[in-house]
Amino acid sequence: VLSFIIFICYIASVATSFMMAPLLEFLLALFLCFAYASKLNEKFKGLYWPLMDFLRCVTAAIIYFAISIAAVSKYNDGASKAAGVFGFVATIAYAIDFYIIFNNLVTFLKQGSSDSPEGRKSE
Repeated sequence: VLSFIIFICYIASVATSFMMAPLLEFLLALFLCFAYASKLNEKFKGLYWPLMDFLRCVTAAIIYFAISIAAVSKYNDGASKAAGVFGFVATIAYAIDFYIIFNNLVTFLKQGSSDSPEGRKSE
């Protein structure tokens, strides 16, 4: 929802060159939501879906931070300022999300590494 709001703000502003990043992020989030809802993650076992979500969150946080700084500092219209502020809020939201996903990935990897030496010992 936040990506869509930022996309609308960039369309209404002078900084229309920044509208592609929120649009792509909105579409990626929509795809992952659809994939989880339709259980595509269970059908395609070759992809590690939490890692894809983690990478999406990391890149979104970095990109939103960069374009928000540019929108707030370079453009003077109200829609650009609003998009920049919403971009900073989105940066914080994505940073919290990738922190939570990172903790889940670390516990998953620790769980996987503790199981593998026991399996080797029994062989």
